Amino acid sequence: MIIRPQLNWFRMLLAWRGSVLPQLLPRLCIVLGFSIIAVASHDHILKVTVNLSTVPFSLIGIALAVFLGFRNNASYDRYWEGRKLWGQLLNETRSLTREALTLTLPNAAPNGDTVAARARELVQILGALPHALRHQLRHTDPQPDLARILPPALFERVMASRFRPMTLVLCASEWVRNETREGRLDGYAVLAFERNLNGLSDVIGGCERIASTPLPFAYTVMIHRTVYFFCALLPFGLVDSIGALTPVFAVFVAYAFMAHEAIASQIEDPFGTEDNDLALDAMSTYIEAALHDLLGDPTTLPTRTPEDFIIH
Repeated sequence: MIIRPQLNWFRMLLAWRGSVLPQLLPRLCIVLGFSIIAVASHDHILKVTVNLSTVPFSLIGIALAVFLGFRNNASYDRYWEGRKLWGQLLNETRSLTREALTLTLPNAAPNGDTVAARARELVQILGALPHALRHQLRHTDPQPDLARILPPALFERVMASRFRPMTLVLCASEWVRNETREGRLDGYAVLAFERNLNGLSDVIGGCERIASTPLPFAYTVMIHRTVYFFCALLPFGLVDSIGALTPVFAVFVAYAFMAHEAIASQIEDPFGTEDNDLALDAMSTYIEAALHDLLGDPTTLPTRTPEDFIIH
C-alpha cells in the first residue's frame, strides 16, 4: 500500500511511485504507434487510408465508461470489506485481551499465577492470529512469524494444521474453557468471550470468502478486451477531426480507460502485495503491538523514512 503525505496539485501530476502508469507505459506506447499509423495514413504518407467515424466511438465510450464504473465499484467493495474485516480483527483481539485482564478472578488460580501471566498466554495466541491469517491469504510461509510468537508446543500444533487462523481461534477458546474450569471465569464472562471469538471466526471467514471468490472471469475478460479494442481503434476515429493531435488525445483517453481497468484489477484482491493492496504486514505488526501494550509490555512499531512510501 502507498502511504505518503498529501501532495500539492503540481506534484500530484508528476507522482510516479504507486501509480499504475509504469505498468501501462508499454501499452500506451502501442497506442501511440497506432496513432502515428493513423496520422500517416490520413496524410497519405501510407498507401492505405483508414478513417473511421467518431459516432461509434462515442457510443462505445459511454457504454465502456459505465461498465468500468461497475467494475471499479465491485473491486472497491472487496477492498473496502477487507479493510473493515481487518479493523474488526483489531477490535475483537483488543476486546479479548481487555476481558482476559479484567473479567478473570485473581484469587482463583491454584498455582498462584497472576491475571497478567494467565492473560499473556491468550495474547500470544491472539498476537499470532493476524500473522497466520495474512500468510494464509497470501499463500506464504508463516513459520518465521509464528515461531517468534508462540511457545514450541503450540507452534507445532498450529503448523500441523491446514487452516492455521481457525486453529488459533480454537486454542483461544480452549484457554477460555480452562479458565472456566479453574473457576476464574463466570458464565457472563464466558458469554463475553464467546461473542468476540465468534467475531474472529466471522473475520476469518469473510477474508477467506474474498480471497477464494474473485469476480467472474467472463465479466472481467469482456471489459479487458473491450478496453484494448477500443483504445487500438480510437486513433483512426479521431484522426479525421483532430489530425496531428491524434497521438496526444488517443494516448490520454487510453490512459484513462486502461488505468481504471488496472486499478480495479489490483484492488480486486485486497490481500495481495501490489502497491495499492492492503498493508497486511504493517497491520499484523500493529495488532500484535496493540495487544502487548494492554499488558504493559514495551512495544515499538517499525518507523518509516519520508522516502519509503510503500507499506506491505
